[in-house]
Amino acid sequence: MFYRPQDGHGLPHNPFNAIVTPRPIGWISTRAGSGDNLAPYSFFNAVAYVPPQVMFASTGEKDSASAIRETGVFCVNIVSTDMAVQMNETSASLPRGVDEFVAAGLTKAECDTIDCPRVAGAPAALECRVTEMIALRGEGNLLILGEVTGIHMRDDCLVDGRFDVTRFQPLSRLGYRDYASVTEVFEMGRPDDRSA
Repeated sequence: MFYRPQDGHGLPHNPFNAIVTPRPIGWISTRAGSGDNLAPYSFFNAVAYVPPQVMFASTGEKDSASAIRETGVFCVNIVSTDMAVQMNETSASLPRGVDEFVAAGLTKAECDTIDCPRVAGAPAALECRVTEMIALRGEGNLLILGEVTGIHMRDDCLVDGRFDVTRFQPLSRLGYRDYASVTEVFEMGRPDDRSA
């Protein structure tokens, strides 16, 4: 099958999200005049090492984007498989000002380098200052880039000096309503490792 996106795919559901998988989930927390907010974004990733930078994209003007415009900061909370239900609860379209932390029964912790809450039990959290907000083609599509100014890691996820994802099984987004839990990890050296 081949299709041009502008012509439509003719399938019952859009396959694009199912093709680009798995995608890490950026569980974005913000604080603004309207209160604290928490929402999952599956268009999320790290984009640079030094300085560390991340990006996420929002489709439609949401509370997260509004809060980030107001404050210039956000926190990315990493989602473990055991938090899947709570993460999903925070995707609900709640009225502005309703605290998703409270609605999902999550404990908050304060960030250290920015005025923002984070998910206390998350395996890791990345405190970020916005570097760019870029309007993308399409109605309400927005790319948000941020520099990481502080990193929290749960102590039980550190093993022999490494952040060990097998300790919390990262949750990733597939297509449609599908998710995947990372349950198998293997290491593979790069070709350049052999010549070092």
